[in-house]
Amino acid sequence: MSENAPATASASTSGRSTTRRQLLARSGALGVSIAFAGNLTELFAGTAAAQNLGHTGYGPLVPDPHGLLDLPEGFRYRVLSREGDRLRSGEGPVPSNHDGMTALPGRGGRVHLVRNHENRADARVPVPTVAGLTYDPAGKGGCTALTLDRQGTVLSERVALAGTAVNCAGGPTPWGTWLTCEETEDKAGTNGYTKDHGFIFEVDPANPYRSGAVPLTAMGRFQHEAIAVDPRRGVVYETEDAFLKPFGLFYRFLPHQPHGGLGTLRAGGRLQAMRVPGVPDLSTIQEPGATFDAVEWVDVPDPLATRTPVRLQDFGPNGITHAQKLEGCYWGGRSVYFVSSFARSAEGSAADHYGQIWRYDPAARRLTLVIVFGPGTDVRLPGESPDNICLAPGGGLMVCEDGNGAQHVFGVTRHGEVYAMARNAQNLGTPEEPEWGEFAGVTFSPDGGTMYVNCYTPGTTFAVTGPWRG
Repeated sequence: MSENAPATASASTSGRSTTRRQLLARSGALGVSIAFAGNLTELFAGTAAAQNLGHTGYGPLVPDPHGLLDLPEGFRYRVLSREGDRLRSGEGPVPSNHDGMTALPGRGGRVHLVRNHENRADARVPVPTVAGLTYDPAGKGGCTALTLDRQGTVLSERVALAGTAVNCAGGPTPWGTWLTCEETEDKAGTNGYTKDHGFIFEVDPANPYRSGAVPLTAMGRFQHEAIAVDPRRGVVYETEDAFLKPFGLFYRFLPHQPHGGLGTLRAGGRLQAMRVPGVPDLSTIQEPGATFDAVEWVDVPDPLATRTPVRLQDFGPNGITHAQKLEGCYWGGRSVYFVSSFARSAEGSAADHYGQIWRYDPAARRLTLVIVFGPGTDVRLPGESPDNICLAPGGGLMVCEDGNGAQHVFGVTRHGEVYAMARNAQNLGTPEEPEWGEFAGVTFSPDGGTMYVNCYTPGTTFAVTGPWRG
C-alpha cells in the first residue's frame, strides 16, 4: 500500500412548477468546472446527511506528487489494491477494469469491499476461475472481495465470483450482500462463452461459497447496469445501459419473497418496465423539477430474452419509455434515484443532455427530474457525464465522472453546489495527448469516515480519509 502526503428541477404534468436554477461551480487550481440546473434539497430529504449539507466543498485540489490521485488539502489516500498485483488469497493476479463497488459492515468493526471487474472476452487480467465460484469458465469477469480491519488495513483479498461477463455496477441488499450486474446480452457461442450472459448474481462477501455462482434469471437477461433495493417493500429497481437505439429501460423486480435474505431472490418474481405516459424518451425532459404522476409498470413479456432483447419486445399499443445510458441507481429516503449519463441526438436520442438524475417515489407513483447537466446550462463540457453515484455522510451526493478529458469524483450539495472531490492523476496517454481513466464504484464505509473509489484503468482501489463533515 502507498499513501500520499496531505493534499490535503420546470414544467410539471401535475400542474406544479418550480423556478429553474442555473449554477456553475469552478473548483480548484486544476481549472475544473461543471454546470447543471436543479435543486437537490429533496434528494436528501429524510436522510442523515440532510442536516449537514450547505458547504461548497473542501477547497482546491492539490496535485499529487506521486501522480495517482489529486485531493483537497487535508485529505489522504491509500492504495488498497492494484491490477496485476497478487491477490492475497494466492488465487492469481488482481483482475483488471475495476468498476462498481460497495462497502458492507462485517464483524468486529470490519468492512467488506465487494468490487466488480468489467472484463470482456479480451480482458487484460481475467478474474481467476475458482471451483464453486465460477459460472462460465469462458467468462473473464466477476467480483473480488477485500476485508479491512478497523484501521483500514487489508486483511484478505479473494475471488468472490468468477466466470461472468462485463460486470459493470450493481448494488447492496438490506441483508448484507452485493448484487452484481452483467452489462451484456451475449449468448452461449458468442465470444467463446459456453453459457448465456446478461444476468444478476448475488455475492456474499463474508463467505462467497454461500452465494456461489447462480444467475438470478427471473430478474431478466439484458445489459444490466445497476440496482437499488427498496428496504421496506423489497422491490429491486434495475437500470439498463443499452448501447444502440432503442435504448435501455428502467425496471422493477417484484420478488416472490420480498423480505428474505441470502438466496431468496432465486425464488423468482415478476419483472416489469416503467412507462411514463406520453414520454417515450426521457431525454426530451429538460427542466429540473418536471414531475410525472401515475407512472405505469408493464410486465416484461419474456424476461429471459430468448428470441428478442427485452427493450425490443412488444409492450402493447402505448409502447414503453426508453433512455440512453441508464447507469447509476441507489435508494435514498423513500425513493429510488437513477442516472442517465448522457443523451446524444446524433446517436438516436430524441434530445441532448450531459446527464440527468431522476427520482421515483413508489408511494406516490411519481417520477421527478431532479437535476440536469448541460448543454442547456451555463457551459458545455465534454466530460459532464455522471455515472456511479452514492450518498456521502455530510457531503451530499458523490458522482463519478465518465466522459472525456480529466476525470473527477464530484460532490453535489443539496443546494445544487458542485465541487471537485478527487481527480485521477494517472495519465494513460502522452503529455501532448493526455488520457485519464474513469472513476467508478464510489462508496463510503459504514461509519462514514472513509470514501472508497475505483479508478477503472489501470484498475486501482483507493481509500480516502480526511476532515469529512458529518
